[in-house]
Amino acid sequence: MQHILEELDRRRAQARLGGGERRIAAQHKKGKLTARERIALLLDEGSFEEFDMFVEHRATEFGMAETKIPGDGVVTGWGTINGRMVYVFSKDFTVFGGSLSGAHAAKILKVQRQAMKAGAPIIGLFDAGGARIQEGVESLAGYADIFLENTLASGVIPQISVIMGPCAGGDVYSPAITDFIFMVKDTSYMYVTGPDVVKTVTNEEVSHEELGGYRVHAIKSGVADGAFENDLEAMTQVRRLVDFLPLSNREKPPVRESFDEKYREEASLDSLVPENPNKPYDMKELILKVVDEADFFEISPEFAKNIITGFARLDGETVGVVANQPQVLAGVLDIDAARKGARFVRFCDAFNIPLVTFVDVPGFMPGTRQEQGALIKHGAKLLFAYAEATVPKLTLITRKAYGGAYDVMSSKHIRGDVNYAWPTAEIAVMGAKGAVEIIFRAEAGDPRALAQREAEYKDRFANPFVAASLGYIDDVIMPHSTRRRLVRALKSLHGKVLTNPWKKHDNIPL
Repeated sequence: MQHILEELDRRRAQARLGGGERRIAAQHKKGKLTARERIALLLDEGSFEEFDMFVEHRATEFGMAETKIPGDGVVTGWGTINGRMVYVFSKDFTVFGGSLSGAHAAKILKVQRQAMKAGAPIIGLFDAGGARIQEGVESLAGYADIFLENTLASGVIPQISVIMGPCAGGDVYSPAITDFIFMVKDTSYMYVTGPDVVKTVTNEEVSHEELGGYRVHAIKSGVADGAFENDLEAMTQVRRLVDFLPLSNREKPPVRESFDEKYREEASLDSLVPENPNKPYDMKELILKVVDEADFFEISPEFAKNIITGFARLDGETVGVVANQPQVLAGVLDIDAARKGARFVRFCDAFNIPLVTFVDVPGFMPGTRQEQGALIKHGAKLLFAYAEATVPKLTLITRKAYGGAYDVMSSKHIRGDVNYAWPTAEIAVMGAKGAVEIIFRAEAGDPRALAQREAEYKDRFANPFVAASLGYIDDVIMPHSTRRRLVRALKSLHGKVLTNPWKKHDNIPL
């Protein structure tokens, strides 16, 4: 019996080495951890239960029959993050460059399906060279099977992808379907076709980083939801994110003990909004001063900075925060901001996370570039997302809420549950100057008369009381009491029940 146990230990040790010491050293030289080292950082110590450690590929052509490595380039299984179950797969670049074979795909499919049955999040760690060319269509079939599972799991369990090395070709579409994509700076990149193909087809010479590095996807394209300095920070931050999320759509988000005063007042908020209505201020200051312990996990912090999205807690309960950022483009809604906001709102609604919206928006971005880029369609995504959401929705207007952007930002008219405003709020079709120039066009030649008209317009409309008199604002509140009012409003909505009309699915304006 002893020799059998020793043989098992030997086989396990061989499997854990992946592609061997030389390739592990090469991985470390690039500043990257191995697949197993990443899992060890991601999960609670000693919690990982591995599946399919001894699986090998089935290919026989191109000399593959003589080259088999246990695990076949991906480590799969489940474990816990702060005691809560998650499933994980981690691609092993030291084994066939992490390329996907039929057996490799089957390992990923197994944990995807287990995660769905168990109702637990799945986290994919990507570091791979794409399809295993030696297997041809079997590799492509494996990708398609994974894509289908990603699609079926969407809105059922949280799916998180972390790009920690190359991610090319078919490998990019699985992350693209998942809820969140994060990258590691300077060691990861993702693209559909690599620099060599680009050069062949378009004669364009471009580096891996220029084509698909974090500067492209976390800042310009919005494909990635953030980028971290290294593997250690990436795993630490993913653990933090998971702590905000429910395990599945069958549950509510976890409630964490808060050491913050439930009804804490914040006197500094009374002077947050400048007297000059055109002067910017930092909306993140409001968020950090209102939420529990200033703990805010921002999503896409470097993309579409004119809108802020992320997770926080109010008296221990997870909320999704959406806020216009007056410091960037005056907080205007443009194509990228609408896309970013809509995606986040729909995630929160799918996973029972209440929404808190802070509004200071002068409208939608004007201009030919925005119109030709389909601002109408993209702006409608954010409107659609808010309108269809059935989770508790709290809204606070701090300053400007102009035009259609007022409607879009979780207004009472699209089923906002509790809508507050600060006394500094201006709810109108447009700013006073623009409105007066249109209404009193005949007096355009008289600056003194226009100034008088502008002052009259401000007195009449540049305040929250017209909307409040119509019931569109539930109350005008003191800024320093914002946390208390939001916490109490959230508690009041614990029993909220709202359903949309039956449908196979909606048809969001994509």
